[in-house]
Amino acid sequence: MAKEIKISTPGIEISAELNDSNTAQVIWNKLPLTGYVKLWGDEIYFAIPVFLQHESSKDTVDMGDLGYWPEGNAFCIFFGPTPISKGNDIKPASPVNVFGRIVRDADKLMQVKSGAKIVITQKSISA
Repeated sequence: MAKEIKISTPGIEISAELNDSNTAQVIWNKLPLTGYVKLWGDEIYFAIPVFLQHESSKDTVDMGDLGYWPEGNAFCIFFGPTPISKGNDIKPASPVNVFGRIVRDADKLMQVKSGAKIVITQKSISA
């Protein structure tokens, strides 16, 4: 079963699918989540009330990946290079638990401003 979420900021709404990791399940159970965008290069992140350890964490991610950053208890959305990226690699500040992926239109996130309200909600459960 695919768990889908909706990511909303002023003027932008995109969908993402969660994977079957423990991190994804814990975050799904905490939805809805609301925060305020912080930008680090082409990464959106914001603190969430989830406290998990590393779970198959990665130090390089793909465009559109959703990550949980254990060191900052943060929900991260990667849509391009960060300040420490080299070449085409997208590098988080430190390893993240990748728990999902944006379905399409990740490039729309380029329009999001630091400080904007962001809301993550359950979209649906489909077979």
